[in-house]
Amino acid sequence: MKIAVVGATGLVGREMLKVLEERNLGSYTLLPVASPKSAGKTVTFNGKEYKVLMHDETIKEKPDIAIFSAGGSTSLEWAPKYAAAGATVIDNSSAWRMNDDIPLVIPEINGNVLTAKDKIIANPNCSTIGIVAVMAPLHKRYRIKRLVISTYQSVTGTGIKAVRQLENERKGITGELAYPYPIDLNLFPHGGNFLPNGYTSEEVKLVNETRKILSDQSLLITSTVVRVPVTGGHSAAVNAEFILPINPADARKILSETEGIVVQDDPANNIYPMPLYSRGKDEVFVGRIRIDESLPNTLNLFIVTDNLRKGAATNAIQIAQYLMSHNLIMDNS
Repeated sequence: MKIAVVGATGLVGREMLKVLEERNLGSYTLLPVASPKSAGKTVTFNGKEYKVLMHDETIKEKPDIAIFSAGGSTSLEWAPKYAAAGATVIDNSSAWRMNDDIPLVIPEINGNVLTAKDKIIANPNCSTIGIVAVMAPLHKRYRIKRLVISTYQSVTGTGIKAVRQLENERKGITGELAYPYPIDLNLFPHGGNFLPNGYTSEEVKLVNETRKILSDQSLLITSTVVRVPVTGGHSAAVNAEFILPINPADARKILSETEGIVVQDDPANNIYPMPLYSRGKDEVFVGRIRIDESLPNTLNLFIVTDNLRKGAATNAIQIAQYLMSHNLIMDNS
């Protein structure tokens, strides 16, 4: 077994290497891959130094699995080439997510859609993963009618350049900007690119990806994405209207029994999800579960996910684990 990590020197790529170290995927050879500007660099994995490879030499090694986190243009160009060489590609960009022929997967929710014929598999948006992980078990029981989503997204979702901008601003250093405005002591309702309808690409992703993962195009969803000066994780306030009657106690019970979900909901003792305490964790945290007193069958919830872990790297590795445990990886030797 050979596993390639494409974008191994980036924020998410490094997190993928860390998650691979933590999880037992059996015996395999690691192939770290990056762009030509990383030529000559090395990465450390399980205490060993690995030379960073380029795409052509990696494809010649015939990896069985290729996990991509190198941006949409790289995925569009290279994922089909890896797939043609026999690799199963798990892509963390938005390049393939809305392609009808490409599965968009959170393993605990819809891993069952995967087959051995799927050579490119899409990893959902970092905010989508946390929100849908919470909403899926509630949708199964009570049927979602409408979601109103407001996200509060960490600078780590933009990348290392944004993290450095925040750090520089806090130190009073003038440096390269990832955003058009200061992010320290500030926030702005701008994630992704603005579209002709006034929404941003990040907001549209939340709508389209949620419908696709839940296999329900009838869902009414609207969203607002806000970038905030934190590095721990992405948060979301979700107003969820259901078709069937629902109460907070039943929602807490269902969610507390759901794999990968941690309910933190004790306001009397100031217990609720926060990005600072989600950092480095694979679980999705949910709290502030309460009735919306303005509408029937409606709850408000607050959801927090480490966007580099479950929101990206961990979910991708979990897809690989699912494929391997269900014998969906074809021998590429």
